[in-house]
Amino acid sequence: MATRRGFLASVLLTASLPQLTWADAGAPAYLGAAKEPDGSFALFGLSAAGEDRFRLPLPARGHAGAAHSMRPEAVIFARRPGTFARVLDCVTGQVMHDLAAPQGAHFSGHGTYSGNGALLFTGEVNNASGQGQIGIWNVDEGYARQGSFASGGIGPHEIMFSVRNNLLVVANGGIQAALDDERTTLNLETMQPNLTYLSQGGEVVDQLLLPAELRLNSIRHLAQAADGTVAFAMQWQGEAGVVTPLLGLHRPGQSPVLAEMPDMLALRLKGYAGSVAFSGDGARVAISCPRGGLLVVFDRDGTLQTTHSRADICGLGSAPDGFFATDGLGGIARVQNGALHMLNAAPRAWDNHLITL
Repeated sequence: MATRRGFLASVLLTASLPQLTWADAGAPAYLGAAKEPDGSFALFGLSAAGEDRFRLPLPARGHAGAAHSMRPEAVIFARRPGTFARVLDCVTGQVMHDLAAPQGAHFSGHGTYSGNGALLFTGEVNNASGQGQIGIWNVDEGYARQGSFASGGIGPHEIMFSVRNNLLVVANGGIQAALDDERTTLNLETMQPNLTYLSQGGEVVDQLLLPAELRLNSIRHLAQAADGTVAFAMQWQGEAGVVTPLLGLHRPGQSPVLAEMPDMLALRLKGYAGSVAFSGDGARVAISCPRGGLLVVFDRDGTLQTTHSRADICGLGSAPDGFFATDGLGGIARVQNGALHMLNAAPRAWDNHLITL
């Protein structure tokens, strides 16, 4: 029979055990989801040199995810309109928790941990209205759901936590998509994307609306620099052949900078930026454009620097001296000193996003 003394002893023993870190999972520099040649799906840990550190199976296609800052745990989300999010122990491969989207809603494909790792925030979309909400999950209580609050717009996609600003940043894409065809937009006539900054309690602290002529430019993906500058990548939902900015830079309370490109380059990108990342030193920011097979690098004021060709390039992460990238053909590359260098070619198709650790 258990005694109070025995219980306290077990608690003290557990507390004294060394806590596992990402080093115990092979010290990966990046996480990325991929499709294997046999049609199965998995999450991979990758070194800075593009080598596999681990492989963990997934029940279906994984889109993006979030990594805990202190523990070797990661949550990977189904591609929208998916309803699963899987929390994985990246040391043992154990499925720690399977999270389900609330009834009548689906996950947006992205999520983020709070600065101290105590909470997980998930982007969610109401199936009927497209209205966005942010789900709140208590990590230390077994990822128990604590509730939700409004995202500040229609169709939230990527969300991230800004440690510098102590705020959630939400890319409300403005799109109400058909559930049976995610590429069909139901609300083009009323579409209005925004970039919203929220407190951890759901209060809108700041909100950026694009100019009226850009209201069909869906704000989709996010990155942040150490000084709190937010980069947002956009995807044009209007007629093909329109020259439109695909990268914006913003700080709360200030006007955005919309990066410009020569018309011929902009047309090659086909109105689609798939991912965005800052370089490790924060001096540059890049967008990937899989439809155009291009990675485009800008400096911090939005001035075009370099372009790099690579078929189906999309996954993008920060590297100390540049960027780390993956593509749908299995390629893994590094961009540094103005050049793209291939690191590895894996026998798999990388999905759209990378998680930088």
